[in-house]
Amino acid sequence: MKVGIFDSGLGGLTVVKEISKLFKGGEIFYIADTEYAPYGEKSKDEILEHSLSITKYLIKNHNIEALIIACNTATSAAVKELRMEFKDLIVIGTEPGIKPAITMTKSNNVGVLATSATLKGQKYQTLLNDLAILKEIRLFEQACPGLVEKIENGMIEDNKTHEMLKSWLEPMKKSGVDTIVLGCTHYPLVSDIIKDYMGKDINLIETGFAIAKRLEDLSSKKGHINEGDLDIKLYYTKDINLNMVNLILDKYTIGGKIKVRDING
Repeated sequence: MKVGIFDSGLGGLTVVKEISKLFKGGEIFYIADTEYAPYGEKSKDEILEHSLSITKYLIKNHNIEALIIACNTATSAAVKELRMEFKDLIVIGTEPGIKPAITMTKSNNVGVLATSATLKGQKYQTLLNDLAILKEIRLFEQACPGLVEKIENGMIEDNKTHEMLKSWLEPMKKSGVDTIVLGCTHYPLVSDIIKDYMGKDINLIETGFAIAKRLEDLSSKKGHINEGDLDIKLYYTKDINLNMVNLILDKYTIGGKIKVRDING
């Protein structure tokens, strides 16, 4: 099976890494839309336009059978429209792991780190409303402006990155938060910093495994045989930090720089 995956940058590769553990015998075409990163600072209409262009590119050039939106922000802005327009395509989105966080927390204090666009998005708000009946919790939401850029530039151990995270995490720590939802696919790349500050017992919820499992299940229903090697090819719309790619993935091929905005229809 041919699978297209995209994100505004390299964060979605954390999802690819989890997929590579479960999904075999297929091809993955990953697009890092670095020219328009970060999506979290774009309007819904802009994100939808980019998402449609990328999907059309992947269908036209790689004949994909499944699409994974490896970005919480793009999922909120575009997943409904993509499913409506491409009805024969398996479309899997990314949602903040609020439900597993509610199940896991013992203090009933849950933190959410995400982009501003994700926190304001209708999909996120609907998810909160649907899950509110499961358990009464105190939610500590924190937008993280600038964090994606730091990660994209390989500045994970930069002092400013540490300071940013500490300022966002301090209120959560003081309030007894024991579970934090990583509401952006980039954020698992700074999970060690979060654990160092919050303590080793903190629960960090990311969604890569759930997406990988969903792809495995849906592809098998389409007749995919989950055996053999997995071919991962990486494309980008502007420059990428290969050191960060190598940090995340062990095995991949560079497909090169592409343009997706020229795809019509």
